[in-house]
Formats: sequence, C-alpha cells, structure tokens
Amino acid sequence: MTRLSDLASTVRSKNAGVNQITFDIIFPDTASYRRVLAARVITRESIAHLFRIPPARISDFVTFDVANAIKFTLYRLRPSGSPGDWDILGCQQYGPLLDIEIPD
Repeated sequence: MTRLSDLASTVRSKNAGVNQITFDIIFPDTASYRRVLAARVITRESIAHLFRIPPARISDFVTFDVANAIKFTLYRLRPSGSPGDWDILGCQQYGPLLDIEIPD
C-alpha cells in the first residue's frame, strides 16, 4: 500500500464561493493518476464516507484526465466567515485525504 500523499504532487482544499469548498488532487504523471483511478479508492461514495457526510453534500466529483487530477466540491454547512465557521478560507479541509491507502 502507498499513501495518497506519497503519490500526489498536490492535495489541497480552498473556497469555491461562500457556500462550497473545492478539493484538488493532482498527480505528477499519468501512471500515478491512472493507478489511483484503477484502485477505485477515491470515488464520490468513498469521499462521503471519509468526510462523514451524506453524498448529497458533494456537488461535483470530476476526474480530469488532461491534468491528471481528481476534483470534488462539497457544500459547506454554513457560509464562509459566518459565526461558527472555523476555516474561513476552506484551506484546512484536505487532511483526511492524505492517508488514503492506494493498493500496490
């Protein structure tokens, strides 16, 4: 097994407007990207399970072959910057992705 953080060149999250957070997983090469896709460990369903959210909170889930990237967007529970929002920029949400294990 290899951790996602060892395969991806970029794993990040950021605001996508005030009501959504978008995530990018970008790979340095096609082989790493294809390996992760073939393993089917990053899917709409697995993301919902990982973040402990209902699948309906995932507005978009896209594999982008040209950029060797997986992108998805989640609806926030509250607008960015509103009372109780502890991550105004949405840039601290990607942590759970780092330890996803990719089969060899």
